[in-house]
Amino acid sequence: MYLHLKVKTEAKREEVKQVSADHYEISVREPAERNLANKRIIELLNELFPNRQARIINGYHSPSKLISIDDEVL
Repeated sequence: MYLHLKVKTEAKREEVKQVSADHYEISVREPAERNLANKRIIELLNELFPNRQARIINGYHSPSKLISIDDEVL
C-alpha cells in the first residue's frame, strides 16, 4: 500500500490527519534536519498501522513524501 504525505515540521503539536484514502497530512515537532523529522514520521505511521512496516520511497528532502506500508506482519 502506498501513501502520499504532506509534512509540516517544527509544529507545536503532533497530528496525523487523513485527507483521503491514501493522502495524509502529518505535523511533527522535530526539525527537518539530521533526519529527525523523517524518523518521527516513520514512528507515527508504525503506530497508526500496527504490525506493518512503513518506509519512505520518495521525498526524503521534501515536505511531500511517498510512503510504502508493507502488509507483512513484523
